[in-house]
Amino acid sequence: MKIITALVFLVSLILYSSVYISPEVFRYAGLLPFLIPIILITNAFLLAILILAWRKLAFLPLLALLIGYKFILITFQLHSRNEEAPGLKVLTYNTHSFFYRKEKSDPLDPNVFTWLAEHPADIKVFQEFYQDNTSSTRNAVKLLGNDGEYEHVFHVVDGNPQKRAQGMAIFSRYPIVNDGVVFDTQVTNGAIFADIQVGDDTLRIYNTHLESMAIETGSLNDYDKAKQVYRQTLGKLHRGSLARAEQLTILFEHLSNSPHPVILMGDLNEIPYSYAYFKLGEKLDNAFEKAGRGFEFTYNRVLFFLRIDHIFADPSLSPVHFNTHREVDYSDHYPVTATFTWEGFKP
Repeated sequence: MKIITALVFLVSLILYSSVYISPEVFRYAGLLPFLIPIILITNAFLLAILILAWRKLAFLPLLALLIGYKFILITFQLHSRNEEAPGLKVLTYNTHSFFYRKEKSDPLDPNVFTWLAEHPADIKVFQEFYQDNTSSTRNAVKLLGNDGEYEHVFHVVDGNPQKRAQGMAIFSRYPIVNDGVVFDTQVTNGAIFADIQVGDDTLRIYNTHLESMAIETGSLNDYDKAKQVYRQTLGKLHRGSLARAEQLTILFEHLSNSPHPVILMGDLNEIPYSYAYFKLGEKLDNAFEKAGRGFEFTYNRVLFFLRIDHIFADPSLSPVHFNTHREVDYSDHYPVTATFTWEGFKP
């Protein structure tokens, strides 16, 4: 028992440390953090057994849990729902190009535009935003602009801007005084920003879509298929984590030089136990940790236990509400919203 307990403790320290190592430095650093929830559960199980057995050895799993307490906090929160709290309301949503169907035979659901247009968020950012200038029922810019109520920035990463194109968009009820591109991959991923004037203050809003995990979720529904793609999936996870680390380096340098307080939102394709999450945490606070409740999983497919859509903000901005809208089933991601306030905030 001593050897097992000591080994689990050592593995715990290695896994905890992996979130601070870039996959660019150590190629497996992007894969090891996926094991952190398992090691936390293992330590909790060991602690219970050793306490019941009245073994002094219980101090090791207890110490492992205390050292890993941060990972528990980024997994589950118990803040009260404060939906009516005043402040700047923001929303991030990977729209899946507004073409999501649970089954291929299902019709498209136009209600996604209605829900998004009616949501009261002051700032809305969208990844995989599909704009169709040839169709009044799929002209997303017009439908979500609410007859000029919102200003917008739309950066095209694929397609013909005059007809049909896909990219990233930021909509704001407040004036957009500056905007730009941080990086893009000419497929779907990228990062853009917009400086938004809110009363006497200016905020920099980042809309971010990091490299996909590239997991074939359809195959995971079938055990035999899952076995066949196991090694392939590990390779994709590794390549994806490496690409995201490279993108994060660019993004982190850009936001570190921002002249304004930052709110960074989007589909980061990173779980909370990751290098990207902890790197961003060096500069920014995660809204879920400050105002979330429950697990707030954001992925709407077989891997439902993933929270990969995030909202980070400058520490000077206080999140007073956070919510994952799991009732909104229009994409393979759920919309995520938060409300921020700060000293001197004027709506």
